[in-house]
Amino acid sequence: MKFETEVLDIIQRTPDSKSFRFAAPKGFVYLAGQYFFVTLKINGQEKTKHFSFSTSPTEKGYIEFTKKITDSEFSKALDGLRKGDLARIMGPEGKFVYGGEKKLAFLSGGIGITPLRSMMKYVVDGGIKTDIILLYSNKTPVDIVFKEELEDFDKKPNIRIVNTITSPDALGAQWNGMIGRIDESVIRKEIPDFRERAFYVCGPPVMVEAMLDALKRLNVENIRKENFSGY
Repeated sequence: MKFETEVLDIIQRTPDSKSFRFAAPKGFVYLAGQYFFVTLKINGQEKTKHFSFSTSPTEKGYIEFTKKITDSEFSKALDGLRKGDLARIMGPEGKFVYGGEKKLAFLSGGIGITPLRSMMKYVVDGGIKTDIILLYSNKTPVDIVFKEELEDFDKKPNIRIVNTITSPDALGAQWNGMIGRIDESVIRKEIPDFRERAFYVCGPPVMVEAMLDALKRLNVENIRKENFSGY
């Protein structure tokens, strides 16, 4: 489906990431984890990029994506959007979607959390009993996207959230949780039943490749992946 829509809201998620919320037309449907294309007019020319839904299909009337704001031309254009501004949307697309497995393991870094947030919100809102463990890596505590919501998810009996920080002292913030990158030993410790789970891996390409290598060494075969290159 292709449609023109307006910006409903812009939500600051972390110091350098924002969620952009758009009105969704009646009848627009998508699956948790999919993505869509956004077209903006920049310096008189139309530019198009794709972004994962950070909303769940259970959230009606609007769709949203969440992005780290960089120095790129498109990112600056997004950062300049205001409520009521127009954009053209096309989608949905993508096969990195919630598959209904009974036991899942999510491995994520940075803004790669967005499609996984969509899936977890879908599970929570639907009262689905899928067992989920999320290992989520960020540089500092303030970089954790959807932090409060993830804490709420963690209170559900079937969802466990494990945040790990790679540079806990970078901003002088206090951090009492896990420190270091996700690797084979972390997966073994935090997901002891890893052989029983389907793995969904989403983050920067370098991280995704490292996770795939670790899972290969663990002889995990049921894996879905999505790279977030950023722009």
